Amino acid sequence: MADKNILKQKQALRRRMRVRNIVSGTAERPRLTVAKSLKNVFVQLVDDERGVTLVGLASNSASFEAAKGNKSAIAKQVGKKLAELAKAKGIESVVFDRNQYRFHGRIKAVADGAREGGLKF
Repeated sequence: MADKNILKQKQALRRRMRVRNIVSGTAERPRLTVAKSLKNVFVQLVDDERGVTLVGLASNSASFEAAKGNKSAIAKQVGKKLAELAKAKGIESVVFDRNQYRFHGRIKAVADGAREGGLKF
């Protein structure tokens, strides 16, 4: 059982590094990175040239505590809120970093919410 979990972790790391080698963010077009746990979604806008996080947001923050709906609906709200915060900082377009996750479910919901909020991918 432990060997199976170690194998899954290695495969996830390999996928994450493969995506990360392709995707890089700048100050004008930062990297929108998405991470998730079993319950929450975490998003950040990162400038890789300076190594700085420009905007960070999580679904477990106080503004989403009373949010209604399933996890995908809350993830979409997180994407919209991130787009609002990015617009306030003058960011119009981003590069999407899905990490090791497939582009479906909560990851897709975050992307759709950010697009609805006005960010260009």
